[in-house]
Amino acid sequence: MNTRHFMTAALLALACVAAHADDTPRWWCPLATPSPAHANDAVVTEALAHLDAQPHPMAHVHTQGLLPHQGIHDASDEAEHDWPLALRAAVAWRLSGKPELLQQTARYLDAWANTYQPDFNPIDETNLANLFQAYALARDALPAATRNAMATLIRRIAEGYLARLQAKAGSTYINDINNWQSHRIKLLATSAAALGDPHLVAAARERLMIQVAANIRPDGSTVDFAQRDALHYVTYDLEPLVQAALALSPYGKDNLLEARSATGSSIAAALDWLEPYAEGRRTHQEFVHTSEPFDIERQKAGLKGYGGTWDPYNSAALYAQAAVSMPKYRALAERLGHVPPVLQACAPSVPTK
Repeated sequence: MNTRHFMTAALLALACVAAHADDTPRWWCPLATPSPAHANDAVVTEALAHLDAQPHPMAHVHTQGLLPHQGIHDASDEAEHDWPLALRAAVAWRLSGKPELLQQTARYLDAWANTYQPDFNPIDETNLANLFQAYALARDALPAATRNAMATLIRRIAEGYLARLQAKAGSTYINDINNWQSHRIKLLATSAAALGDPHLVAAARERLMIQVAANIRPDGSTVDFAQRDALHYVTYDLEPLVQAALALSPYGKDNLLEARSATGSSIAAALDWLEPYAEGRRTHQEFVHTSEPFDIERQKAGLKGYGGTWDPYNSAALYAQAAVSMPKYRALAERLGHVPPVLQACAPSVPTK
C-alpha cells in the first residue's frame, strides 16, 4: 500500500473509538465490533504479516526539500514506515481483538512517544496523524505509561502548531496560506480530535475556516494551483483540509466540507473545481509554469509525477475521503478505484471496486 493510500486509510480510521469516558466523541467513523469473523479480513492479515517488525524511531525526520539519497531523506522515509504500520495494527486489533496486535500497536507508539522531538515542519510531520489515530483506536487498552507518553507528545504537537498558526494570523506569505498551512491545520485538527480537547477542537475549527478563506478562491481554485501550475499540489493541499474537516466533524452539526468561509469559498467548491480533471473530462500538463525551483529539480531528477499529463488516479485518496461525508462523490471515488483494506474496515460505506 503506497503512502498516499495509507494517508487515506489513516484518516478513515481516525475515530473508530466511539467516545471518551465522558462520552465526548473521539472520532467520526464506526468500526465493527471485534469478532473472530474478522480474523481473515485483509487488514488483519496484512497486520499479522508484520507482527515481528520492530520500530525504527528517530528523534527528527526530514524529507521536505530533499531528493532521495540527500541528507537524512532515506533514513527518514524508512522510519516513517512505522507510522502506518502502527495504525494498521491498531485497526486490525479493533477488528479482531487479537492481543498480539494490541501489543504491536503499543510497541510502536511507545517507541515513537519516547523518542520523537517535534520540529513543527508540517510537510515532514503530516503523516504523524497515523500515530494519533492509532492512539485513538487503542487508547483505553494501552499500558498507562504508553498512553501517557503518547498523550504528552500529541498535546505538545497540537499546542505547538496552534501557537504557530496564531503567530501567522493575517500573513500573506505563500507558505502561510498554501499547502504548508493546510498540513498545519490537519496536524492541529487530528491531534485535537485524538485528545478530545474542546479548546483545541474549537481552535482547529476556527483555523480551518480561516485557511479555506485564504487558500480557496470563490471559484474553487486554490493558491497552490496558481503557484505550482500542478494538480498534484491541488490534491496535496485539499487532502489535509478534508482530513481536518472529517476529524472535527463530531464536534459540530455542520458539514465542514460544505461550510462557507468569509469569502464564500468552501472545500466542496474546490473538490468540484477539480472534479472534471479527476473524471478525465479535462487534462492538465503539470508544472509547466511553476514558480517553485524545487519542482524543476525534481523534474530533472526524473521523479514521477513532476511533469507530463496529470494522472486522475492521484485524486483517488482525496475523493474516497470526501465521499465519507458527501455521497455525491461516491461514484467518482468508485471509478477511481482502489480503496485500501483499512479504509474498507473503518468506512464500509465508501464504495470499493
